[in-house]
Amino acid sequence: MEPRSRSFYVLAAFFGLFVLFLYGPTITIAILSFQGPGGGLTFPMRGVSLHWFFDLFEQQAVGDIWGSFGRSFLLGLMVMVTTVVVSVMGGLAFRKRFAGSSVLFYLIITSLVIPSILISLGVGLIFSQLDLNVHWSTSGFGSQLTWTLPFGLLIMFAVFNRFDKSYEEAARDQGATPWQTLRYVVLPIIAPSLIGVALFGFTLSYDEFARTLLTAGSYNTLPLEIYGMTTNVTTPVLYALGTLTTVFSLLIIGLFLGIARLTAQRKAKAGSDAGEGMV
Repeated sequence: MEPRSRSFYVLAAFFGLFVLFLYGPTITIAILSFQGPGGGLTFPMRGVSLHWFFDLFEQQAVGDIWGSFGRSFLLGLMVMVTTVVVSVMGGLAFRKRFAGSSVLFYLIITSLVIPSILISLGVGLIFSQLDLNVHWSTSGFGSQLTWTLPFGLLIMFAVFNRFDKSYEEAARDQGATPWQTLRYVVLPIIAPSLIGVALFGFTLSYDEFARTLLTAGSYNTLPLEIYGMTTNVTTPVLYALGTLTTVFSLLIIGLFLGIARLTAQRKAKAGSDAGEGMV
């Protein structure tokens, strides 16, 4: 084997520092969350226990942890479903040029570069001026869609740009209606991408802070609740909450990846069965 070049070790060290910078804070919080009952917010640790995790499930003097978690989870599901449906519809619409398509595309992308806090402020002002109730399920829902929909649409644009239209033509030659072609041909083929869009939609909504700050109304989502707790909670219970939410996020990602893998396996098996049938 040839000896490693100096550039290899420099790049390896740089990558190691990047990973440490990326995951170091999360690992530090996870370690500090396992402190004993007398533990504080900094090192050195004072004992090791699960005390602060159990404390999370007791009545808290401040905050509404589990209520805010439920709101974030429900809001994430709402944003996820809407993002998937609208992204598919938008991807199908942009397969053909239509009047104003370029302008509409750039308007969609623009929401990604506008500062999030300005989006939150604008949506909140619109609801207030129209005398509508500022609430996480209405104004908060709308402001988060300005963040998730562009990502979903960009993914669908890429998917449909590479989509082989011969599959649809073959279905139509067999007498399939447009709806049947979409339901039984297009959607199964793009299913892995839809799972990716759903994952983007849920995770981006679940941890979104700035676009929800001025649009959540009187009831906080989990990121807002955690931010509020940083000003008045001085125990590692805050770290325990951060550790549990991180584990929850990883489980959600693992679930979506598992579904994507099962979908790919079923797709491959269906293709193999079809090939054997033709033989």
